[in-house]
Amino acid sequence: MDKLKRVIGSYEGTQRGPLFISIGGIHGNEPSGIYAIQEVLRMLEVEPFTNASFVFSGKFVGLVGNLAAIRTKRRFINKDLNRQLTPDHVHELRMNHNHHLDVEDRELLLLLDEIDRQIKQYKPDKVVILDLHTTSVTGGIFAIVTEDPESIRIGQSLHAPVVKGMLDGIHGTTMHYFNRKNYGVNITTLTFEAGQHDDPLSINRAISGIVATMRAIGCVKSKDVETFHDDLLRHYSQNLPKVTRLAYVHRIKPEDHFTMYPNYRNFQWIKKGEIVARDTHGPVIAPVEGYMLMPLYQSQGDDGFFILQKDEQFSSTTINPVNHEHLSSIVGISH
Repeated sequence: MDKLKRVIGSYEGTQRGPLFISIGGIHGNEPSGIYAIQEVLRMLEVEPFTNASFVFSGKFVGLVGNLAAIRTKRRFINKDLNRQLTPDHVHELRMNHNHHLDVEDRELLLLLDEIDRQIKQYKPDKVVILDLHTTSVTGGIFAIVTEDPESIRIGQSLHAPVVKGMLDGIHGTTMHYFNRKNYGVNITTLTFEAGQHDDPLSINRAISGIVATMRAIGCVKSKDVETFHDDLLRHYSQNLPKVTRLAYVHRIKPEDHFTMYPNYRNFQWIKKGEIVARDTHGPVIAPVEGYMLMPLYQSQGDDGFFILQKDEQFSSTTINPVNHEHLSSIVGISH
């Protein structure tokens, strides 16, 4: 990772299409997205030689979010980069470029400069940003979407639980900032959580998430996508709710000395009144029932846990399970 650069790589197709930007490593303890982007770029380079009919429409760009944190393997150095993307903060940084900036401020400016450069250079009609993450616990994969119908559509195409309403519970993320209002172009953003930080299969799932997004936005044709990718995503989403909405977020501060009780998993059902953690004030009680999401089992972070409930606008049925062998293999895009 020491030689890693902001731009992991890019691949431009022979036909015009969307600008698809995938960001890995917004948090420095989450390298799986970076490895996945590197593998997808290798797959794209090889694909035309193994599949003569393969056509890529648009441009794919892979970026590293927080290089400094990735090199230290910490979530962040001074502050969470994925909480700094507010219009006011970005405007202030750009007005005071390189003056009295901490590490994350500099990282953010460099990331924004690169995204601006890619948009100006390619001049796309449509921009899609996929922010790749992992969590500190196991328990399934999921897509976090905005209220933009296109973000929801792409999220559902990943065959993973779709989480809505997170923009109301957290602030300053990629999904808050990269939109038409702030950029003046047709831009859609979503986040894909590919599994647990240290699980090597999180890389495989992130690869499949990238490929599924490429298909959903028209960069590649369905016939050129190996069914393995859909099977892999379905496998790790089996028996999980299709669409949920944020019901509660428990914010914490360092002085709280928050300690999550052990063995909670993503999408584990918890009851209202259940004691789920402790802090300096005593037991931390779940104020509502629902699905546990992202309980904090790492040293850095401002959110202790989230609770989700099923979105009443959608069916309460669960994603159908699949049973396929060799789900740990990495394969190409096409058959």
